[in-house]
Amino acid sequence: MATAITTPASNWRRQQRARRKAIRVFAYVVTTLMAIAFAFPFLWLVSASLKSANELARFPPTFIPHPIMWENYTQALRSQPFDHYFANTIAFSVGAMVGHLFSATLVAYGFSRIEFPGRDAIFVLVLSTVMLPAQVTMIPQYILFRELGWLDTLLPLVVPTYFGGAFYIFLLRQFFMTIPRELDEAALMDGANRFDIYWRIILPLSRPILVTVIAFVFIGTWNDFMGPLIYLSTRERMTVALGLLQFRGEGAIMNLLMAASVVALAPIVVVFFFAQRYFIAGITLTGMKEG
Repeated sequence: MATAITTPASNWRRQQRARRKAIRVFAYVVTTLMAIAFAFPFLWLVSASLKSANELARFPPTFIPHPIMWENYTQALRSQPFDHYFANTIAFSVGAMVGHLFSATLVAYGFSRIEFPGRDAIFVLVLSTVMLPAQVTMIPQYILFRELGWLDTLLPLVVPTYFGGAFYIFLLRQFFMTIPRELDEAALMDGANRFDIYWRIILPLSRPILVTVIAFVFIGTWNDFMGPLIYLSTRERMTVALGLLQFRGEGAIMNLLMAASVVALAPIVVVFFFAQRYFIAGITLTGMKEG
């Protein structure tokens, strides 16, 4: 009967496989524990939103509510004009998404595909605005919008997005540079102009980064608190973030406040899960140089 011959090389390979397997198992365990740690506050928020006020104050606390109070959601949404809050927030988010996509894609296309004098210097200047704190421009912008009569409207929140954002311009430019320039040359030989290339070639091939930008803008505007706090004053104009603050300031019962918070967070969770595949692809491909 033949026996396997053990050699130093085979022992070394076996040890390497065992080491790689142990590292992989360790990485999975650490990742799972970190995922649970990050998800636990949200799960506790959902649990608290389904408890009665007495159960929420109980010590030691319970994780699974008993009984489950689904009516907390209807009571919370009826106690404040959340329909106005959500309508204003949706208008703000959609307007900002359209503005950033319209402006940032055009500027990024110019920086990535069109040669002109001083292009790189101008791009560095645009990118340097990321380092400018928002507090520096807060007072001048407020004075400007007050003189324009835009206070207590969504215009101060939406209109600036049509002038481009340096971070989104950077992301889009880096992605556009990964698209082969041969496509531009072929389109120009077929009689297309620069706008045709932008609209018919660049944008259709940039779906991952466009969805990434949409996700970033949506999450940023939906959670925005400082901008609406500065420019909005009446309840009819408030967004969800300000509505939750108003709800809390009026002495809301904690379980109802938790229920309203879950409803406010739900759109962000839905958008992230639906855009997750494009989000990962956009971040992965952004920054890869053209071959």
